[in-house]
Amino acid sequence: MSAAVAALVLLIAALVAGAAIGETSIPFDVVVKTIANRVFHAGYPLEPLDEGIVWSYRLSRAVVAACCGASLALAGAVLQSLLRNPLADPYILGISAGASTGAVAVALLGFGAGMLTMPVGALIGALIAFTLVSLLAIRAGHGNSAIILAGVAGSQLFNALTSFVVTKSANAEQARGIMFWLLGNLSGVRWPDVWLALPVCLVGLAVCLWHARALDAFSFGANAAASLGVPVRGVYAVLICVSATMTAVMVSLVGSIGFIGLVIPHAARMLVGVRHAILLPVTALTGAVFMIVADILSRIVIPGQVLPIGVITALFGAPAFAFLLGQKRVGR
Repeated sequence: MSAAVAALVLLIAALVAGAAIGETSIPFDVVVKTIANRVFHAGYPLEPLDEGIVWSYRLSRAVVAACCGASLALAGAVLQSLLRNPLADPYILGISAGASTGAVAVALLGFGAGMLTMPVGALIGALIAFTLVSLLAIRAGHGNSAIILAGVAGSQLFNALTSFVVTKSANAEQARGIMFWLLGNLSGVRWPDVWLALPVCLVGLAVCLWHARALDAFSFGANAAASLGVPVRGVYAVLICVSATMTAVMVSLVGSIGFIGLVIPHAARMLVGVRHAILLPVTALTGAVFMIVADILSRIVIPGQVLPIGVITALFGAPAFAFLLGQKRVGR
């Protein structure tokens, strides 16, 4: 219980920091009073401009960042356990690239005749990408390296398709905005995006936790899981769909962001071990806090300019993964 309380306090502190730190510094007490005014109608006298920045811009952005980090980290942890491959994550396996292609196709080409939203298009693209990668991996062989090599090929294919669609169908302004979005961009998220990201993240976490014991069994292989009474195909299908859904929704909101699903699960395993009942919530919390911190850095590293958040995650994620490889713990 004390650990859960400490985790909740850490997440709240990160959210408050995300709302307070930015291009314009706002005192923490103003952030707290703004939240009290909006949630509990406390009636604290505040500057309308400061209150608007905190509530309408920064806090919603921090919540979406937390949901995105938690969802991508969870998807990475689940994929690594299901596939028994320490390099598996939504970005490397092409799921993020497929989701990007689906979202861009809906936005620019009008796929679905207006009946499909960007999250739905991203989900369809993510599922198509993972299906293609899986079929290619099965054809290539069942070794651990096959799924990764297939994922790299799938990522290149869907990234090329996205670039082709943008080049062919977007004007200069649209192309610039989409390419910036594809690198990871939280600037446009607001509270309506929170009401999409938060339920997806919480439901995804709940489903993954429900299957925590099955994921423990998958760590010893599909045959071992089946011998322990796990319905392998059903669990596999549910968890792959959940991972793809979380990835697709987050990509549709903030773009394709790498390294979170790869590095964060390994860092969490180093902290708490491999039991998924503990690993999954720690992974989600670590991913949420990391993403909020990355978003803060993206706004303050270069004064007057916002960096794509994917740049920040890569700058920290690549050295962190190199360190993990040096520790020889990635495959454990």
